[in-house]
Amino acid sequence: MASKGWFNLESAGGMIPETQFFEGDSAFKFLGLTRTQRLYGFVGCLIIGFALSLLGSILLFLGQLGSFAVLYTIGILVSLVGTGFVIGFASQIKLMFKPVRIIATAVFLGSVGLVFVGAFVLKNEVLCIIFVIVEYLAYTWYNLSYIPYARSAVLKLVGMS
Repeated sequence: MASKGWFNLESAGGMIPETQFFEGDSAFKFLGLTRTQRLYGFVGCLIIGFALSLLGSILLFLGQLGSFAVLYTIGILVSLVGTGFVIGFASQIKLMFKPVRIIATAVFLGSVGLVFVGAFVLKNEVLCIIFVIVEYLAYTWYNLSYIPYARSAVLKLVGMS
């Protein structure tokens, strides 16, 4: 019998729309996961990725620059693996490099690499923080590209349109 808790995706199955994200093959299709299990995997990866990134950020402020870079990057990668549960890795890569997202993707991926450069090569905490901020801004801009008119709304909100 299905659980009746507030986070029961099985009972909400009828409310979860069948969108393009669930029509294709997932990267984890070989596991035979249901749509609900794929959603749990996605949410789980996001939570674990966020926790690792947060732990890494705490270590940054404690002066452990190398540990920050490693944990923070693992957190980002775990979060990205979560999308494999929903749309698959091949689909994600195709979507990331569409013309509307290519700049945000390049800035995001570049800033992930620059966090390592700042931590291990330059050993500069301030640069690491700057690269993390740039990364979050690029990732936010990337995510906004999936929501119709979201980028235009943000530009109007900040007075740039």
